[in-house]
Amino acid sequence: MAVFEYTAKDENGVRFAGTYTDVDSIEMLREELAKLGCTVLGAKRKKTAAKRLRRVKRTEIAVFAYNFAGMCSAGLPVAKCLESMEEQAEDETFKGIISDVRQSIERGSSLRGAFEKYRGIFSDFFLGMLEAGESSGKLASTLELSAIYLEKQGVIKQKVRSAFVYPIIVAIMCFVVVASLMTFVVPVFSKLYKQLRVPLPLLTQILVDTSATVRQYWWVILIVVACAAFLFRRYSKSPYLRTVWDNFKFKVPVFAKVNRAVAVSHFIRTFAMLAGAGIPLARALEVASIVTHNSKIYGIAKNLQQSIEAGNPVASSLKKHRIFPPMIIQLAASGEEAGMLSEMLNKGVDFLDKDIEMMVNNLIVKLEPALTVIMGAIVGVVLIGVYLPMFDYMRHLK
Repeated sequence: MAVFEYTAKDENGVRFAGTYTDVDSIEMLREELAKLGCTVLGAKRKKTAAKRLRRVKRTEIAVFAYNFAGMCSAGLPVAKCLESMEEQAEDETFKGIISDVRQSIERGSSLRGAFEKYRGIFSDFFLGMLEAGESSGKLASTLELSAIYLEKQGVIKQKVRSAFVYPIIVAIMCFVVVASLMTFVVPVFSKLYKQLRVPLPLLTQILVDTSATVRQYWWVILIVVACAAFLFRRYSKSPYLRTVWDNFKFKVPVFAKVNRAVAVSHFIRTFAMLAGAGIPLARALEVASIVTHNSKIYGIAKNLQQSIEAGNPVASSLKKHRIFPPMIIQLAASGEEAGMLSEMLNKGVDFLDKDIEMMVNNLIVKLEPALTVIMGAIVGVVLIGVYLPMFDYMRHLK
């Protein structure tokens, strides 16, 4: 469906503006608003809507969920809550989304149905919690749980990213330094050695040849990099490459343990909150596997579904997979016995998140000196290759 921006007036002649996504043309837009007793004054298709939707941040969704929960708990109707949040929203894209959701609800749509078209922004987890809250009459509590979940996931992601920031910065700095040496320094010394007719050692010859190739065929390198980026962007979401990448993340040295712990934390917390909201366990596992965005976890979730549907307890089903820590399995067993599965699993994930934080901090402490040494070694090798013929030349002069 296309997205339209419009201005209209109601039966009392009051003008208002909004966005609409359930129609394919302006004529259909006029018909839909006419059913509500409104007259379209002007409308245009929103061409860049799809791109803008991607810019809504997770923090904005969490704040939205908190505010939505607070207003619902105060007894305000859903449409009134959304209208208030629409007025408060500073981001124009998010304001348009809230406006469209509100209009859908006013036309009789269910809460999940109104948010369904923005699945890419609000996620399957959020939609599942909305459905559970609406059907059970506990919308305010489920929205608050959703906000807590989004906030905690944001904190974990930020901590994990911090472990990758330093290696990326070091790699970029190393690339810039080496590229500068190869582009500006090596050619100068190459001309000098030619004039002095100094024999070049193998290391220096490799540096000179590489520098000449980069300077002469830099445009070819740019084309290759651009093509690689295009192909990666086009095929990165293919199931096969996704599976390869997910398996690599769970096996890559140094980072594998953290990646596994983060995936388990995400999966178990999602499952626990959905189960606690009253969603059947099999469905909660399915949604949790989708939200985790990991093919390895997706396969495990399928196995867990089959095991639980066969009548096996959650704890014994989890125990079959080594990826789940013993603490999570023990708490799941205790929770099932006490009828508090969701609460116990959430406590277990809280402990797991603390372990992740400690792993990330230890990783950063170990990576900083190691990467500094590696960067120094790379730059040192380049400099040695550049100055080695000079040392030989000075020795001959003596």
